[in-house]
Order: sequence, then C-alpha cells, then structure tokens
Amino acid sequence: MGDPVAEYSSRLQQQEQDIHSLTAEIESLKNPQSLGLSSHLDGLREENAKLKYRLNILKRSLQEERSQCSKTMMNINQRLQEIFGEAIREAWPDLENPPLAVTPNQQAKFGDYQCNSAMAMAQMMKSKGLKVNPREIAEKIQQNIPDNELIEKTEIAGPGFINVHLKRSFVSKLLTNLLLNGVQPPPLESKKKVVVDFSSPNIAKEMHVGHLRSTIIGDSMCRLFEFLGYDVLRLNHVGDWGTQFGMLIAHLQDKFPNYLTVSPPIGDLQAFYKESKKRFDEEEDFKKRAYQCVVKLQSKDPAFIKGWNLICDVSRNGLVEMDEGRKIVFAPGQQIPLTVVKSDGGYTYDTSDLAALRQRLFDEKADIIIYVTDSGQSTHFQVVFAAAQMIGWYDPKVTRVEHAGFGVVLGEDKKKFKTRSGDTVRLMDLLDEGLKRSMDKLKEKDRDKVLSTEELTKAQHSVAFGCIKYADLSHNRINDYVFSFDKMLDDRGNTAAYLLYAFTRIRSIARLANIDEVALRKAAETTDVLLQHDKEWKLGKCLMRFPEILQKILDDLLLHTLCDYLYELATTFTEFYDSCYCIEKDRQTGEVVKVNMWRMLLCDATAAIMAKGFDILGINPVSRM
Repeated sequence: MGDPVAEYSSRLQQQEQDIHSLTAEIESLKNPQSLGLSSHLDGLREENAKLKYRLNILKRSLQEERSQCSKTMMNINQRLQEIFGEAIREAWPDLENPPLAVTPNQQAKFGDYQCNSAMAMAQMMKSKGLKVNPREIAEKIQQNIPDNELIEKTEIAGPGFINVHLKRSFVSKLLTNLLLNGVQPPPLESKKKVVVDFSSPNIAKEMHVGHLRSTIIGDSMCRLFEFLGYDVLRLNHVGDWGTQFGMLIAHLQDKFPNYLTVSPPIGDLQAFYKESKKRFDEEEDFKKRAYQCVVKLQSKDPAFIKGWNLICDVSRNGLVEMDEGRKIVFAPGQQIPLTVVKSDGGYTYDTSDLAALRQRLFDEKADIIIYVTDSGQSTHFQVVFAAAQMIGWYDPKVTRVEHAGFGVVLGEDKKKFKTRSGDTVRLMDLLDEGLKRSMDKLKEKDRDKVLSTEELTKAQHSVAFGCIKYADLSHNRINDYVFSFDKMLDDRGNTAAYLLYAFTRIRSIARLANIDEVALRKAAETTDVLLQHDKEWKLGKCLMRFPEILQKILDDLLLHTLCDYLYELATTFTEFYDSCYCIEKDRQTGEVVKVNMWRMLLCDATAAIMAKGFDILGINPVSRM
C-alpha cells in the first residue's frame, strides 16, 4: 500500500489546479454558457472540502501514531524533510520540484537542524522571471509548517535560514524506544535484492594485501544492507560460466538435433535461455545431461565447442563490429569499446563481466548491484554498464548498478605496500604481525595482569583485526591510504583502539555501580531520559542521528562517515560524562551513594549504538580490555 496522506495530498493538489483552471475559464468567458462550468466548479469545491477534512483526520492519526514511537528508530532528518516538504508545497503549490535541504545545525546556539531551501528557491524563481526575497520565502514556509510531533519552534536567520529547535520530550521518547526495543533500523518501503561483488581472490593463488581493501569494504557494505533489511547476496566472482552453457547446449541438442549441419534458427536467446532454465530446474534427467555437457565442453569436444560458438554468435548478433580481427561493441557515450572476442579468439574481462552482470540481473533478479574493486577499473565498469544499458538489460532509473572504487594500500614511504625485498605482502603475514603488535600493546597497558588467558586472547584478536579494518574504513575509500601499525594501534584520536577502549569504559560504568541488565531494563520502562543539561541534550541528539548517518552511507557507499560518527559519539559521551555525574561516590570510602538512573540510561544507549556501529564495520568488541 502507498502512503495514504501522500495520495490524498496529490488528489487535493490536482483538485486545486482544476479549480484555478475553471475559475480562470469562467472569468474569461463571462457568458451564459459558463453556468455549466460554474456548477462543475461548485462540485469540485465541495469534493475538495471533503478531501481536506479526511486529509486532516489522516494527518492527526499519523501524528498520534508517530508520537507513540514505533519499535524502529526514527530518521529525524528524513522526518523534518517531510515536514518542510509539505510546508513548501502549501506555500508555493505552483513551484515544480522545489529544492529541499535540511541539515543538522553546526552551532548549537542556532538550533538543532536548519532548513536552507529558501535561497535555492529564490534562484529557481528568478530563473522563471519571479523576483522574491529569500527571507520572504522562508517566512512563508515557516507560516505553513504543519502541526507535528517533533518541532518545538523555528526561527529565521540571515538571508533565509530556518533554524529548527526540536522538542526535548520527543527525543527523550525516542531514546526510551531505543532502550526498550534495541537498535532497530527505520522501516523499508520494499525489501530489495542486493548483490555485492567483492574480494574476488584468484582461486589459484594465496590472498595478499591487495585483497585487503575489497574484502573489508565489501563485507561492511553487506553488513549495512543486511542491518537495514535488504536481501543480500555476497559474491566472489571467479568467472564460473560452465553450468549455464551446459544447460543451453543440452537444450540445443534436443530442440535442433541437426545443429552440426544446419544452423539452428534461434532468434530470441533470452526465450531460449528461459526454456532451458525451466527444464534444468524441473527435469532431473535434463539437469544430469547438462552437467555432462559441461564436462564435454571443458574437454573441448568439437561438437560441443560448435554448439557453444553457435550460442555465442546469437548473443553477439547485431551489436558487434570488427576491428583488426577483434569483435568489439561501442556503447553510447563511451570512447573505449568493449572487447567481446580478441583477435586470437580468446575472451577478456569485458566478456566475463558482461555475462556476470546479465546473470545477476536476470537470474538473481537483483535490484542493486555493487562492485567493490580498485578505482583503476572504473573505466572498465563504465563501459560494461553502458553496454548492458544499450542492450536493454536494465534501466539505471530502476536498477542501481554501481562501481564502488577504492584507492591502493601504501606503505609509510607513500609507495605501494610491499615487503623489503619488493614482494607483495602476504595477507596472513600482515594479520600475524597485527596480532603480535596488539598483544604487545595490551601488555604495555598491564591488561595481562587483570585478564584471564582466554580474555586476553579475545582482546588481542579484537584489537588486531578491529584496528586493521577500522584503519581502512575510516579513510575515504576513494583515496589511497597509508598502512601504519603504529597509527592504528594508537589509543588517541579516531582509531579502533581508542573507540574499543571507550566502549569498554562505557560498559564498565553500570558494572561499577552494581547495576545489571534487568535493572537497566526496568529503569528504561519507568524512568524518563532527562535531557535538561546541555551535554545530556548534545549526547541525546548525537545518538538519534544514527539512522540518518546510515541513510547517507546507503546513498554514497562511503563508510568512513560511520567511523567519523562513532568517533564523534565517543567524544560527545566523554564531554557528557565529565560534566554530568552518573554515579556519585563518598569521597572518603569510595562507595556509591547515589545513582542518577536517567544518565545511566544514556550510557546504555551510547553503548548500544556503538555496538551496532562496530557490528556494521565488522569489528568485535569485548566487554573487558
């Protein structure tokens, strides 16, 4: 079902346009024939009034439902965009596709969020010959802000910024919802199929440091999509195409038994493929024969090679050009052709990647396809994607196919990361070195004196692998990054070591106060999360930005945004903890004399968000370090 409020709003907008049109027509005619139009106009006005009445009821019902807080986390930025989008439509109903810009406010004294649409709208109107002051636009938007559960007040500043102050009581309810239901993603409009192609090591060789970035970045992208509720398929592309051709050749033998002497009239390869796939799924004998055909094909049996070539020829028909013995395809807008067959009869990555893309679109029925490879392959993927669109395999407005490129791993000398002898660094050697250094770091902090052997080993693995992953993910993937064990194991600044220690410290607060999970749960059910102190409010707002951070990453696939957010959350928590007493102790005995439970709940919420962030990044924190 669609959004009923949006449907009613759309109908209302159409009705109002009809009314304006009819009114203008009546005024222009001014004759007896206008009586019929006037009657029609009255009917439209009556229906319009009924629709507005029902729309207001729906809006009130939706607002009450939102105010009760569902189990999922609210994306505050997205909700504010809905509110301001409605206000803009009400204020300027004739403006088509008006710009909508809502961002968190960088300075707390000016509010919590800011709507910056007025200036862009003024530019849009100017291009249409309408000169309107941005501040006047902002005022009109402000006057049309609908009743909502979220905004306490708005203020206009400068040339037309609309500063937004949130209701602290509502943010408090959202935090209570988080504590009671856990970190739940915002609801999905529809569950889409996502294919992520990453890592892709050569199955004949050992993995090396060159596979590090693709594996780490691709895995985290998958974890993000999975958390948000998508159906995710992780793929290592090793170019396995045998089964499909075995299936097609078996079907070719049955349908055109004389194919060796008479060229078979296969006009629609897609239909032919569907027929063979249906038989492969439903007929056990056919499936066995298809596998036997693969063996024959791979052993270069002449009859099967001919069948394979016939099918390939049908696939190439009409799109290829000959170029010095090569068979190539020029896709629109691309300067470089896609090479289907080399002059020596061999095939290239162009061919196998185009075939793989087709399989993901038609067999896997993917809605989103992400390729996580180094940026050096960006031109290659542009050509492949353009060719697939030219053939008509997918529409980029419907299906998202994207290359998520990344820079290379550099050594501290800013050159490509290699051993002293110049060889490529083996991945196992790099991980072993990380384990050794993380154990040295833990012993330097005397953790071996307070942790059991098992706990120390867990901490060692958590720090080593967490630091290697975080050092990669915390850099913009588009850029090259310098690999340095010393920097990644530093427990100061935006590193996994700092965040893991911060997380452990936050988790230990409740333990030091002798408060267990049952007590925290009961407190969440009965205690309001007060946000009266400036540092409480800052932390509460930071926590509730988690869904909008994930949405941004979903849009641009840049995971360093999550790392930056976790670091900001950790430092914001430190400010809160230094300024707001969670536990008050007797100065002489050190015994706990008072627990401020609403602040303990803020500690618990911070730990929950950090834990989910770590999970998306593929980092495994331990409760004691």
